[in-house]
Amino acid sequence: MYSYSQDSLFCEAVALDSIAKTIGTPCYVYSGQSILDAYRAYDEAFGDMPHTVCYAVKANSSLGVLALLAKAGAGFDIVSGGELFRVLQAGGDPKRIVFSGVGKTAEEVERALSAGIHSFNCESEDELTLIDGVAGKMGLTARFALRVNPDVNASTHPYISTGLRDHKFGIDIVEAEAVYERSRRFANLTAESVSCHIGSQILKIGPILEAAEKVLALIDRLRARGFQIGTIDLGGGLGIAYKPRERAPDIRVFIEKIRARLQSSGLAVMLEPGRSIVGPAGVLLTRVLYRKRSPKKEFVVVDAAMNDLIRPSLYQSHHDIIPLHRNGRGKITADVVGPVCETGDFLARDREIADVKAGDLLAVCAAGAYGFVQSSNYNSRLRAAEVLVEGDRWRVIRRRESMEDLVRGEVLN
Repeated sequence: MYSYSQDSLFCEAVALDSIAKTIGTPCYVYSGQSILDAYRAYDEAFGDMPHTVCYAVKANSSLGVLALLAKAGAGFDIVSGGELFRVLQAGGDPKRIVFSGVGKTAEEVERALSAGIHSFNCESEDELTLIDGVAGKMGLTARFALRVNPDVNASTHPYISTGLRDHKFGIDIVEAEAVYERSRRFANLTAESVSCHIGSQILKIGPILEAAEKVLALIDRLRARGFQIGTIDLGGGLGIAYKPRERAPDIRVFIEKIRARLQSSGLAVMLEPGRSIVGPAGVLLTRVLYRKRSPKKEFVVVDAAMNDLIRPSLYQSHHDIIPLHRNGRGKITADVVGPVCETGDFLARDREIADVKAGDLLAVCAAGAYGFVQSSNYNSRLRAAEVLVEGDRWRVIRRRESMEDLVRGEVLN
């Protein structure tokens, strides 16, 4: 949904420089059509197979994005009480919400049960005890799945790999059958699913299919024991192309492989994609402040920083950086850095980019996932504005913070 027309970069039918000139930089821009196309690719590929596509809110929790997906019929995967609040504010259907995460509190569980969410993905026996107790006090029965750890290597960055035995997530699949058996003692819980999620930014679908095979075998054993397991939850994790030579998995091809394997199982399927829905839909707009040269390096200093997009510093991740106007001045090799007082404040290192000068506008690509949601006020910097583009129109879905916002909630005496 991003392309050049007469050497100017557009999002759908909107020139990005018109947004930057109107509301300033840095600012995040999202293509509504790109988000909907990706969600529908998942949803439609399932055909008549019972399924729920629960968007992973942690990838991008802006109300405008959530509302867009809620209107399209998406479910939602949440990992906190705050994400539950956001989804409900955006008009999400609580009956299509699954609550994941390794550290739920009693207050969060109570709020989720009061809202009438679909189910919980549980990660320990202590958590089962907690949810059973809260549900009992409320006179309710809570549906749950155990998130099992299938010991499958997702071959991704170690910070976002979650499916090995030395990770904090899930219950070892070898132990899961016994944990389900012990869950029978909880009068206020119903086991209806088995869940797994092996990581994020997965570029080969083989590991997900391997995990699915292990979960299916577990479900067969549980059914033989009398458990009425009706759903398999395969999590999310499909990656996107950040680098020019990377190839993202085709969503429809992936779902076709899932369908082929599960068609005869009688199971409904739940998926929780995040990055693959919103990642390619977003860019971070930034303005060049200065050019600077050291004895060894060229630097392009921009007004976006690690507090706006921490992925390059945190994960050593790559984001293409392209000009909003192609100028024909050729290329340079430089570090693209921000104003934050850290050597780790960079958006790119030793990167070949367009030959830019002070005042030029740049787009940091594929920034729709884990961009604004991980931003901060470090160095007392204002967090960026967010914009949603729909066709030839755009609107601000989050105003740029003010100086007053920086100190809201603080007390002098």
